[in-house]
Amino acid sequence: MATTNILFVCIGNSCRSPMAEGFANKLGEGQVRAWSAGLYPLGWIEVNTRLVMEERGINLDGQASKGVRDVPLDQMDMVVTMGSEVLCDLPAGHEVRLVCWAIPDPFGGSLDRYRAVRDLIEAKVRKLLVELSRQ
Repeated sequence: MATTNILFVCIGNSCRSPMAEGFANKLGEGQVRAWSAGLYPLGWIEVNTRLVMEERGINLDGQASKGVRDVPLDQMDMVVTMGSEVLCDLPAGHEVRLVCWAIPDPFGGSLDRYRAVRDLIEAKVRKLLVELSRQ
């Protein structure tokens, strides 16, 4: 089975999309290769993002906050936007599946808010991986 390249996009690439990248790469077990990016990258991954992901055994130390232009967009099979406020221009002439998730942004919220968003993202990623395994 071929590897599916997935890009998760949010606003700052500091909370939601790094979580999704972490879950997809860990749970995808070679089925997917995930990246994340932000429309307006903050330049760092939020401390609370790192903390709640470590609670699930996923270390984000290898990830960095980056923009959409910093990833190989033309190699993506799928682009997942993390919220209705995320509008991503896709390369012309490149076949890519666009998936839109309604994930609330936890930025600036409590640790419990980060955990709730993390759990929602984990459930969405697990569902997506099951869907991809059936194709």
